[in-house]
This record gives sequence, structure tokens and C-alpha cells, in this order.
Amino acid sequence: MSDTALQKEALRQQMLLRALWRDARPGVVAGWMRDGARFERGLAAYQANAGALAERALGAAFPTIAALLGDESFARLARTFWRTEPPARGDMALWGAALPAFIAADAQLAPEPYLADVARLDWAVHAAAQAADAVAPAGLPRLADTDPARLRLQLQAGTALIVSPHPVVAIWQAHRRDDADRFAPVRAAFAAGLGECALVRREGWRAAVHALAAPAARFTAALQRGAVLAAALAEAGAGFDFEPWLVDALQAGAIAAVTEDTP
Repeated sequence: MSDTALQKEALRQQMLLRALWRDARPGVVAGWMRDGARFERGLAAYQANAGALAERALGAAFPTIAALLGDESFARLARTFWRTEPPARGDMALWGAALPAFIAADAQLAPEPYLADVARLDWAVHAAAQAADAVAPAGLPRLADTDPARLRLQLQAGTALIVSPHPVVAIWQAHRRDDADRFAPVRAAFAAGLGECALVRREGWRAAVHALAAPAARFTAALQRGAVLAAALAEAGAGFDFEPWLVDALQAGAIAAVTEDTP
């Protein structure tokens, strides 16, 4: 293929993508396609279905946000996000990681500042559900006989920590209950100005969400950064008790490995 033909094909593909995201007039782009009439029909069908596909994909990944916004507002959000941050991969389950930042930057949603952190929690749960299966913890005996300054604890795939000035765990949990007073803890937390640290991890075949006290959240964040155990314990502070944390982590299968730094 000649350089001229390659340039023309590249331009044709660029214009096609712009048309798909409604950034160019389809009638103009059709003239560049090998079968303009067929392209017009296909583009119309694509654009008619794209919004619905965006709603379904984001609704599956962000069910709490969908419930908080309501059907109409969530549909507008999904369609706008589709045009602004179109999927880069064929697997729609992988699309949506940028939605929390998109929500945080949206002036219309600014009066509800907790929405972005709830979206981060939704996405962490969605990602954890798709994470690799847990592995049997390796190196646990090192905890008994090795200097903590040389040990690192690796958490299982899918583990995430969301630190928020808003009661994100209470909000998330309330939307998974159906009792009449399920939103009472949320109202109380907002009235008290309480924030929460949410731990997301795989427990068996499902993703679980737990509220962490600040010392445990600091410890978890340090482990996720790759800090040695001694440094993570120091960062957690005097209010953190490692033994019950370790028992809970082992029972939940939260630790993937304990590794030792070589001298």
C-alpha cells in the first residue's frame, strides 16, 4: 500500500471513530467509507444501542451509584461518560475505572461530594470480584522467627482501601439491605460528620467490604505500598493490635505471601 493510501486509510479510521463518538457528521464520514449507505445504517444502529450498553455496563459495576442517582440521572451520566471516556477494550467489564474521577469533576454532582468515593468503593468491589483467585499463603512461618524489619506481607489480589471523609461503608451496606431503617446509620454518620475507611477484599468467591478503624487502615495502606512489617506497624501506631489483625486475615484468606528481604 502506498504512503498516500496509508494516510487516506488512517484518516478514514479517525473519522469513523469520531463519528462513533458523535464528534463528526455521519453524512460527511459516509463519503469516506467503501459502502456509504451501509455505513450510515450501521452507525445509526450503533449509536442507538451505545447508550443502553453504557447504562448496562456501568450499572453492573456501579450499582450503588445507580441507586443513589436514580434511573434517569444515571442514564444521562452513563451516556455522557461513554462519549467522554469511550471503552478502549472489547471487554466492557473492564470499562469504568475513570468514572469516580469523572463524577468528582462534574459540576452538577458537586453538591453531593460523597458520590465520587462511593463510586471508588463500587469499582473496588467490581474489580475484586474479577480478581485472580486467592492463593495459599506462602512463608507464614517467617512471622515466628524473622525480624519484622525484614518481612513484607503481600495481600491477596483484589484487595483495596478507600479512605473517605464520608460514611461510604454505611452507604454501601445500606443499599444491600431492605429493612425499613437501613438508612438510619447513614443519616447518623452524616449528622456526626463521620468518615470511613473501607477495606475491600476477596473472601472465598465474593468481594467483601469492611469498615476499618484508622490504625488498621494506616497499617493496610503501608502494606499496600510495600513497607516492611516493622514500618507498617510503626505507621499504624499504638492503637493497632497485630495479633487479632493477623487472625482475622488468616481466617479470611487475605494474605498471599510473607516474604523476607535478603541482607
